[in-house]
Amino acid sequence: MIRFLSFLLLAAGLGARSAFAADPAAGLSETQLNELRASVKMDAATRAAMNAVSNNDLKDLALNRNIVMTNDDLFSFSLPTKGITDQEKSGRCWMFAGLNTMRQGVIKKYKLDDFELSQSYLAFYDKLEKANVLLEFIIATHDRDLYDREVDHMLEDPVGDGGYWGYVINIVQKYGVVPKKFMGETHSSSNTGRMDGILTTLLRRDASLLRRMAKENKRLPELRAEKMKMLKDVYRVLVINYGEPPQTFAWRVEDDSTHEVSDPVTYTPQQFYHDVIATDLSDYVNLVNYPDHPYGQNYSINLTQSMADRADMAFVNVDMKEMKECALKALLDSNRVWFGSDVGPDVNGKKGIMVKGLYNYEELLGVRLDMPKKDRLDYRQSASNHAMVLVGVDIVNGQHVKWKVENSWGKDSGDGGFFTMADDWFDEYVLNVVVPKKYVTAKVLAIAAQKPTPLPVWDPMWRGNGW
Repeated sequence: MIRFLSFLLLAAGLGARSAFAADPAAGLSETQLNELRASVKMDAATRAAMNAVSNNDLKDLALNRNIVMTNDDLFSFSLPTKGITDQEKSGRCWMFAGLNTMRQGVIKKYKLDDFELSQSYLAFYDKLEKANVLLEFIIATHDRDLYDREVDHMLEDPVGDGGYWGYVINIVQKYGVVPKKFMGETHSSSNTGRMDGILTTLLRRDASLLRRMAKENKRLPELRAEKMKMLKDVYRVLVINYGEPPQTFAWRVEDDSTHEVSDPVTYTPQQFYHDVIATDLSDYVNLVNYPDHPYGQNYSINLTQSMADRADMAFVNVDMKEMKECALKALLDSNRVWFGSDVGPDVNGKKGIMVKGLYNYEELLGVRLDMPKKDRLDYRQSASNHAMVLVGVDIVNGQHVKWKVENSWGKDSGDGGFFTMADDWFDEYVLNVVVPKKYVTAKVLAIAAQKPTPLPVWDPMWRGNGW
C-alpha cells in the first residue's frame, strides 16, 4: 500500500523533486515570442521554400541531384550473388543477412540457379527462446520493483523481431537450418506485428502470474514447472502462425547447367548445417565502431542473451580504419561480410544509394543539422538498426571509394535489390562488421579473448538494435 501511494505521488509530481523544476524565467515571454517571429524574414527564398515544402515530400525536395547523377554501380570486385531476399514487414534483417552469408556457398557448391534458407524456421525458434529468456528473467528478478529499469526493459518488447549476429550463431548452432522450401513464409512470418502483439500480451500475463506465485513463496522448481506450461502456450501460438518446424527432410537438387537431378538425401536441420552449409559460425569476431567508448576494449551488453543458457553479446571496439581493413581483407578473399548500420540518414531505397550528404535538408530549411558520430550516438540521434551484407568493393587508384551491399528489401528496391554504399557513408553510419578470425590482428584476437566489460542494455552500443 505504501509503495502504491508513493507511486501515485510521483506520478502526480508530488514526490521527489524533479531535476527540471518550473521556473517563471524559463518560459517564453511575449517579448521573446516577438523576437522569434521577427527572426524569420518572409523573403522570396523563404516563401518559395515554404510553398514547396508544405505541398511536397520534404525528402524528395532535399534529394541532392548531383550525387544521384554522378553515382555509378560499377565495382572493381564483386562476389557473384544469385537471388535477392525480402524480409517484408518484419524486423528480421539480422537473420536474413546471416543466412545470406551462407546460402551462396550452397548455390556454388551444388551449381544451383537459386537457393534460400528458411528464415521462418529460425524465427520460430528465436521467438521461443526469447520467451524462455523473459520468463527466466522474471523468475530470477521476482523480488525487484516492477518499475526497475531492467525489468521495464525486458517487458517492453519481449519477443520482438530484432536480433544480432550472435543470435544467428546461437540459433543455427542449436537448431540447424533448413532450405526454405521445407518451411516457407506465412502471412504472420512476413508481417509480424499482429502475432508479436499477441505473444507480448501472453508473456506479460505470464510474467504477472510468475511474480504473484513468487510472492506466495513458491519454490524455484514450482515456478519453472509453471514456466513450461506457459511455454506450451507460446509454442502453440508459434505453430499456428508459422506451421510446424521440420525435424527431418529429404533434400535433392537440380544442377543449373546440366539439369541433372540428384537422389534425395534425408537430413535433420543440424545435419544440414554441418554437412551442407559447413561453416563454423563460432570462428568469427564481432567488431564495432563506437567512438563514445574507448577503442581496443572488449565489451558485453547486459540482458542481450538470445538464449537463457548463453552469454550476453560481446564486441571488440575498434577505430574505423581497422574495421574497414578487416572487412576489406575478408571480402577480397571471397567472404561475404555481415554488417550493422544506421540506415535512417542519407539512404534512398528506390535508387539504392547510400551517400553522405544525399539530402540537403540544411540548405532547404536554412538550419544546421550536422553532428559528429560520437554525439549522434550519445544523444540518441543514431543507432544500429539494420543489418546487410557486403558483397563487393570499388577500388580506384588503390583507394576503396564505395561498397556493394546485398540488402533484404526485395528485388524491387535499389538496383535489383543491391545498394551502392559510399566510403564516407561507411565511416559515418556503419557500426559493426563480423569477419572470420583470420582477418583480424593478433592484438584484436587477444582483446576478444579477454573478459568483457559489461555495459547496460540502454547503452548506445546496443540501443536501437531492433533489426
